[in-house]
Amino acid sequence: MKRIHCHLALEDGTVYAGEAFGAEGTAEGEVVFNTAMSGYQEIITDPSYCGQIVTLTMPLIGNYGVNREDVEAARPHLSGFVVKELARRSSNHRADRELGEFLRDAGVIGLAGADTRSLTRRLRERGSLRGVISTEMSEPAALVARARAASCMEGQNLVERVSPRGERVVAPAGGAARHVVAMDCGIKENILRLLADAGCSVRVVPPTASAESILESRPDGLLVGNGPGDPATVTDAIGTLKKLIGRLPIFGICLGNQLLALALGARTYKLKFGHHGANHPVQNLDTGRVEITSQNHGFAVDVASLEAAGGRVTHINLYDRSLEGFAHESKRLFAVQYHPEAAPGPHDSEYLFQQFVAGMKT
Repeated sequence: MKRIHCHLALEDGTVYAGEAFGAEGTAEGEVVFNTAMSGYQEIITDPSYCGQIVTLTMPLIGNYGVNREDVEAARPHLSGFVVKELARRSSNHRADRELGEFLRDAGVIGLAGADTRSLTRRLRERGSLRGVISTEMSEPAALVARARAASCMEGQNLVERVSPRGERVVAPAGGAARHVVAMDCGIKENILRLLADAGCSVRVVPPTASAESILESRPDGLLVGNGPGDPATVTDAIGTLKKLIGRLPIFGICLGNQLLALALGARTYKLKFGHHGANHPVQNLDTGRVEITSQNHGFAVDVASLEAAGGRVTHINLYDRSLEGFAHESKRLFAVQYHPEAAPGPHDSEYLFQQFVAGMKT
C-alpha cells in the first residue's frame, strides 16, 4: 500500500510530520489533547469535538478496531485525529472494521507517527492552538499561514453544524414511566440510552425548538445535552431555556451546564487547554465524595457570576478548581460540566440520571 505523508501545523509555527491514515485532504481546527487510555471510537464520534483536531496521549491506538455499537453519533464531526502509533491490525471479537477504514469512510484525516508527547506538552504550556492537518500541503510556511488563518473557537456557533433538523423518539424496552424532552445540541447516544434504561421515553428535539413546542407534550423533565463550540453563541437555545427554567425539572450536561448558567444570567469563559479525558477528579461538595469523571469541554462557567444569579456550586474540578456542577433548588434544575454517561470513562457519576428521575417523581 502506498504511504501518504501527512502534516499537522500549529499557529505558533510548529509542524509535525507523519503518515496519513483515514481520509485525504486538508482540514482546520482547534488542536486539543485527550488523556483517555481507551475509548477512541467514542471520542471520535462525540459531536462535541466538531471543529477540533484531537490528539491522544495514549501511544498505541486502533488495537481493538471499530464496531457498530460503540458510536456516539451517526458520524464523526472532528476535523482530524492524531496518534503516536497506529496498530497494524485490530484484535477484538467485537470489531467489524479497522480504524483507518472507519475514518476514511467518514472523511476524517488521520496522522500517525507524530510526537504526541511533544505536542501535548506544547498545548499544556501555550493552550489550545489553531491548526491545520493536510495530506495535500507540505511546505511549512504555507501550513503555518493556513493555521493562523483558521477561525478561533471563541465566537463560533458549532452547534449549528451538529444539531438535528427534526425530532425523534428513544423509548425504553418496557413501558415508559416518565416522558423526557432532550435538547440535542450534539448529544451523545449514551445519554439517551441511560435515560431509556431508567424508564424514560425521550423526545429528542433540536436546540431551535421553541419553549411552547417543548411544553406541548407535557414532559416530566427536560435534559439539555452536550455539544461543541462557544456556548455564548447558542442564543436560540439560551432564549428558550430562559422561558423554561422553573416550569419543569431540568438536568444539564456539559454544554447544557453552560447554557443553563447563561440562561440564569451567569458568564462563561475559555479554558486554557480545556478538559478532555476520562480521569478528571471532581468533588461533590454535597457529599464530599470524589468522582473520577469523563470530560470534554473547552469553556467553563464563571463561579462568581453564577452565584450572583442564584446558582449554588455543587461540584468542583480538583485539578484547577473550576466549576463542574451547580444547582438552583427553587427553579428545579441541576447541571454538571462533565459526562456522567461516560462513553468512554468511569461510571462513578451515573447516579445523576437516577437523581434526575427522582426529581421528576417529586
